[in-house]
Amino acid sequence: MLRASVALDTEAIARCVKRIAREIAEHHGGIDNLALIGIVRRGATLAERIAALLNKNGGPCVPVGTLDISSYRDDGKGISGDPRLLGRHIPCSLDDRQVVLVDDVLYTGRTVRAALTALADLGRSESVELAALIDRGERELPIRADYVGRNIMAAEGQRVYVRLSEVDGVDAVLIGEQKPESSSAKDRAKGP
Repeated sequence: MLRASVALDTEAIARCVKRIAREIAEHHGGIDNLALIGIVRRGATLAERIAALLNKNGGPCVPVGTLDISSYRDDGKGISGDPRLLGRHIPCSLDDRQVVLVDDVLYTGRTVRAALTALADLGRSESVELAALIDRGERELPIRADYVGRNIMAAEGQRVYVRLSEVDGVDAVLIGEQKPESSSAKDRAKGP
């Protein structure tokens, strides 16, 4: 069983999402040319929440898309197949659009690197920014978020788990022990 402590509760997550939405609105001065693209799974849910806040003032709605980057990963966690045919819903052209990529946790930067590669396959955006609910530091790649809900430092061997009501039935950010890999998963990772 996973032992975890609560780092953020429902209200704290709501405040973080509101802050991110406010900062995006202030930085862009308008939402006419903006698109939010959420990385599947929880990044997509967060993108929907941010868009709902941005759309409260009336006018044009911010398009929200989803992107499954699993086939673009370089760390063996992906799936095979043509990445252009897998897991995306982009409701508008991204050409010449200001895109905000949304993810739940920014850690090593590898997920974001994969998402940037996937976005490049979809068009030439005017700009791409990154919003993350949680930034836990310790990058392996030179990537940083433009909008951050909360910085959380976790000890080595710990993970940050984001739970969202639309996916998990509850809103919470938990810090817990990393789940140990099964011996068969370790053997597969080693290869022949």
